[in-house]
Amino acid sequence: MRNTNVRKLTMCAMLAAIYVVLSLAFAPISFGAVQFRVSEALTLLPVFSPYAVIGVTVGCLITNIAGVAMGITMPMDILFGTLATLIAAVLTYLLRNVCIKGIPVLAALPPVLVNALVIGWEITFFFLPEGASLPGFITSAVSVGTGEMVACGVLGMLLVYTLKKTKLDKKLFE
Repeated sequence: MRNTNVRKLTMCAMLAAIYVVLSLAFAPISFGAVQFRVSEALTLLPVFSPYAVIGVTVGCLITNIAGVAMGITMPMDILFGTLATLIAAVLTYLLRNVCIKGIPVLAALPPVLVNALVIGWEITFFFLPEGASLPGFITSAVSVGTGEMVACGVLGMLLVYTLKKTKLDKKLFE
């Protein structure tokens, strides 16, 4: 008999660990105004399970704490970055059933849009030397959104497609 609570907790912990490892392995491009977090591809995994929301959120939290500890980012990223990931993951879960040819393509939008707006705002207000401005926000949002588009729209959708095609989604998330 399988203990489903242990299985769910293990899945959350594994997703968090994978998120952290991917983020820190690519640390030079995972933080800052121009960023590309490979680990953000995992934010599409809530299409398979609501428990993935917890895993990627905890992974983002730990990553952002590590970023502060390494002096790569600022403490407010712990709050805003983690909150953006949580909101995006929940919205991804809610869009999981909106599919085209069996693929939840709209599920890739929340991580792109939420991170572009929230992290773009955070960079504008806390990191830009010239301070808050509309052009600064637009530049930051487009920069973050572009990285998210590649991580989620390309890598994340490829991950979702591959898991579905190989039926690993059923083995891993049910």
